[in-house]
Amino acid sequence: MKVALFTGVRQIEWRDEPKPRPASPGEVVVRIDRLGVCGSDVHYWADGGIGPERLEFPQTLGHECAGTVAEVGEGVARLQEGDRVAIDPAFSCGQCDQCQVGRQNTCRQLRFMGTPGQALGGAAEYGVIPADNCLRIPDRMSLEMGVMVEPLSVAIYAVRLAEVFPAARVAILGSGPIGLCVLLAVKAQAPCEVFMTDLIDERLAMAATLGADWTGNAAEGQQTVDTIVAREPDGLDVVFECSGDPACIDQAAQLLVPGGRVIQVGIPATERIDLEPHRFRRKELAWLNVRRQRGCMVPAIRMIDEGLIDPSPLVTHRFNAEQLADAFELVADYRDGVVKAMVEIGPG
Repeated sequence: MKVALFTGVRQIEWRDEPKPRPASPGEVVVRIDRLGVCGSDVHYWADGGIGPERLEFPQTLGHECAGTVAEVGEGVARLQEGDRVAIDPAFSCGQCDQCQVGRQNTCRQLRFMGTPGQALGGAAEYGVIPADNCLRIPDRMSLEMGVMVEPLSVAIYAVRLAEVFPAARVAILGSGPIGLCVLLAVKAQAPCEVFMTDLIDERLAMAATLGADWTGNAAEGQQTVDTIVAREPDGLDVVFECSGDPACIDQAAQLLVPGGRVIQVGIPATERIDLEPHRFRRKELAWLNVRRQRGCMVPAIRMIDEGLIDPSPLVTHRFNAEQLADAFELVADYRDGVVKAMVEIGPG
């Protein structure tokens, strides 16, 4: 089978490897049919790592994927060959103190697909996946939407963590794929007023189409913050930081009502960030960090299937497997209004 590897910064190579078989009870082999290019993947592609986590080449890649069960291993009863599945890329141990209290997302032994030293990436024709991480999708749901289940689940978890309530005043700083997923999740779970910012006008236009009540280009800096403050002088209840830009954390503190919450969803590219602590202290602000998702894959599938959320507009560009490097290059350079690039690896 073919497997894609990072072989250097901005270098991808497809190599031949033996088709995998289930190695332990509870595993299945999945034919990977669709792969989404995620912002965290792009950090590896363009920078060779995320913060202190650096790649050792060659390295498998990718974690947003969906496919078809090709082989069922020992002890698997709820899946069968031919089932179409969305894949939860975070493999937890189920035994540690975190798993025992329902925090599988902070499992002590967590292995994440496409992460150095953890689990193999999803950019391959086949992958061995724990059956518990394979969630059947309805027949009427496309494999592309199966891929979108994972980023949407992160957004749903972020909204739950924020405890967003109806009539809340919300800002989302960053209108990339995850920010737009947060917008969809907010509007579906607690309809309220949403302000959104970004540096790319095409993404702001999509945010407006998907329900944002106000959009502004973050290139205007403090003027954008001042405009939101002028519209909501008492402050906002929740700010989702979805850009990964550390400067946005201080912007969030300026925007929030006393007792408000910053929900950190974006991944900063730097190892350290500087904050102005006294605004946080005086306003008694909470800064909560989102670690992937916790128990939100099934709700994401249900909400897509029931039409409560439609993430299909986010898929703006499509590629075949031979164009995988082109997909990464497009996303890394924010070209052509790209939001989510989708790669067809298998027939699906």
